[in-house]
Amino acid sequence: MKIFSQTSTKLGMVALLPLFALTCAQAQTNESKDKSGSSSKEEGNRNVMLNAASANGPREIQIGLPSADVNVLENGLPVTYATNPHSVNSNWRSDASLSHVGLLKISETAITTGNIGYAVNSFTQLGQEGFHGKLDYKSNHFGLQEFSLNLNGSMGKGWYYSANMYQDFDPGTFNIKLTPYQDRTQIYKAALTKLYDKGRGEFTAIYHYSNSHPVYTFATQSAPFIYVGDGSVKEYGDFKLGTTSYLPTDNNIVYRDMRTGELKQTTLYDASENHSSEVTLMNTYKWDNGLTWKIIGRYDNAHGALVYQTPMSLIKVSGDNTYNYVTRGIDGQITSYKGDYVQTRMSCLNSGDIDELMFTSELSKKFRTSTLRVGLNEWYYDIDYTSNTTMYDQSVPADGGYAVRLYDANKRNDYFYDFNKNASEYYKGHENKLALYITHDWDITPKLNVYYGGRIEWQTLSGENAAVRNANGEYVGRFADYHLGATASDGTVIKPTSLDYDWLNYDLTAAVTYKLTNNFGLTGDFTYIVQHPKFENFAPATLPNTDKISVPLGRAGIYYNNSWLSLTSLFSYISKTNNNSTLNLQHNGEIMAAPLTYDIQTLGWTTDVVAHPFKGFDLHFLFTYQKPTYKKYETSVTFSDLSLIHI
Repeated sequence: MKIFSQTSTKLGMVALLPLFALTCAQAQTNESKDKSGSSSKEEGNRNVMLNAASANGPREIQIGLPSADVNVLENGLPVTYATNPHSVNSNWRSDASLSHVGLLKISETAITTGNIGYAVNSFTQLGQEGFHGKLDYKSNHFGLQEFSLNLNGSMGKGWYYSANMYQDFDPGTFNIKLTPYQDRTQIYKAALTKLYDKGRGEFTAIYHYSNSHPVYTFATQSAPFIYVGDGSVKEYGDFKLGTTSYLPTDNNIVYRDMRTGELKQTTLYDASENHSSEVTLMNTYKWDNGLTWKIIGRYDNAHGALVYQTPMSLIKVSGDNTYNYVTRGIDGQITSYKGDYVQTRMSCLNSGDIDELMFTSELSKKFRTSTLRVGLNEWYYDIDYTSNTTMYDQSVPADGGYAVRLYDANKRNDYFYDFNKNASEYYKGHENKLALYITHDWDITPKLNVYYGGRIEWQTLSGENAAVRNANGEYVGRFADYHLGATASDGTVIKPTSLDYDWLNYDLTAAVTYKLTNNFGLTGDFTYIVQHPKFENFAPATLPNTDKISVPLGRAGIYYNNSWLSLTSLFSYISKTNNNSTLNLQHNGEIMAAPLTYDIQTLGWTTDVVAHPFKGFDLHFLFTYQKPTYKKYETSVTFSDLSLIHI
């Protein structure tokens, strides 16, 4: 019998995912297609809010590449510039404050944001004539309590208001002790709108505040199980997968500050606090000749935080006299550990102070059979980020009870050790993207539609990180008690390393739809993106591969629509070069972060069906088959005992 620790990392060569969802449809406000985004920009209703891992966040729709940021837009701008450390779910929810939620096509996402994949497309509920109120409430048998209230109306003389409150109290499915909630989130919004005379447009100012503790990022990441050997697993002892907590009851955690070297103490709950204050200004103006000018700008001052509890070595201690694991009671009494296994854990306390300034200006012109758009993006992102790491050991209770922290009395006299030795991160500075894009949506005939466009983007990155080299030009790497100002064993003083890059990125896309009948037709699209690494890729102890990242995506298939059924079935090909990643490799209890750059290509088939058999009832089925092939997937590290690990 072999015991393993399950993590959230998923690597597979074949993915087969049937997904069903039953939803109760809600009537939307009278949002025009022009205001919410034209139907040509969006897929049909794909129930984008369904998420088996988090009932409150958008689900990820796989397109055959490694997991990446979930693209979520509100009013045409990304909710967050980067999801680490400020996650989308800590700042945005699909609640009563939204008038429209859809799913942007891959081609539209690429051109308007520079990212590959689908994007959730949402719009704030603004004021309307009269008085309107909407209350959403959600609960489940685990004790979830979720409230969302929107009030909006008119104030006379073309002025309108809207106010929203969101409260989430989610205990989750795991019975943890460190906090009563695995998700405690508050979001408040207020909007004031002025309509121009003669329907020329409108001006809107929005204030948004959020405070969130996404405890689920570390509370549900691992669990012990037994690998049977035939591809199946079974539960270990009385431990119940999905409900039994694998976290120690002790909420406190000690770490060493990467910036100052100070030894500090916090709680896992406090270390996951996110807060954000945003101001958004939007203006739309229409001329009689069909020309429309939209401007939106947003400033966000935020603190983002994520905590990861990564299981590392699983040690069998029963019958091995080289270990002497003990625990200390509240009275100071030392008690020997009698269990069979010990789990070592790495805690990553990711946090950053963030300033974002995002601006988009877009001119569009409607002709009889087509729409032409020209847009400008200016996105500025400033961050001071660290990931302080610490190690501790814990029991592996076979009785389904709560784990306790342990330490090996033969090696140390406290629970926490190897501060910042494993995978600690630091970067500070800013990233800026200035882009120009153009699209043309053209109904060549009543049966044939083409959509094509391009984007050119200037990306600059300036700041500092901790990828330090010694006198021989070799990366120093991390070591125990690593921090800025520390001295490595070879005498190298750890000082910030300056970064300064600028790149030219570009995107091209084209899509064709041909109606064979009023309900049935052929569809296909092709997108080609060239990007470069984001600032967050410079966090580890070594510099990433800065070569261009190219992603071609091609799809072709059929669609069928009628009054109650929407079906799309597509074959796809996608590849990506120079994908940057980091692996944490272990050897004799030592963990080293290894940079990894590889190529990937995927052939796939996806069928997506949304049925509306009767009013107020939706049925969603998604089937995807993907076969990724990895190339140049290799890296190596040298540990302190000079052992070389190569994969």
